Amino acid sequence: MNDIAPVPVHRLVTGHDAAGKAVFRSEDATVPQMIPGGDAAFLTVWTTATVPADNNDETDGRSRPTGLTLEGGSVIRVVDMMPGCESPMHRTNSIDYGIVLKGEIELEVDDGERRTISEGGIVVQRGTNHLWRNTTDSICRLVFVLIEAPAFLLDGRALDECKPEDAAAK
Repeated sequence: MNDIAPVPVHRLVTGHDAAGKAVFRSEDATVPQMIPGGDAAFLTVWTTATVPADNNDETDGRSRPTGLTLEGGSVIRVVDMMPGCESPMHRTNSIDYGIVLKGEIELEVDDGERRTISEGGIVVQRGTNHLWRNTTDSICRLVFVLIEAPAFLLDGRALDECKPEDAAAK
């Protein structure tokens, strides 16, 4: 991986032909794009409009409009976290599977406790308030799979979402 700029992500999408045989539908290589805050570059690989997913939906999942998550659906995204940068503290109503492909990243939760996740490590993020921090001098490449989930209930009350774009506006 280039430590200065994000590198392309190779995406291969399969489907079915009219006879039900497996076929390749599309293939591309796309570079993640820097988000406005400049702390990371994002590339949506695929989305589904529903959970469970509908394999009869022929929409290119990358073309479906989405925010950080997709209400009622799922998102898989590549994130290149820039060296020395951190995300805002945030919480989404989703279960997120984060896989570190290259480098390492620090995860901080509400009480300030931190853990470092190294290459090959996986985080299961269950609707908790958190932030990501790259304390290294190289890009950290992660893959996140985000699936809508009900909000966590505390004493019967749903904890509010606080998405990064909301936190940045405060």
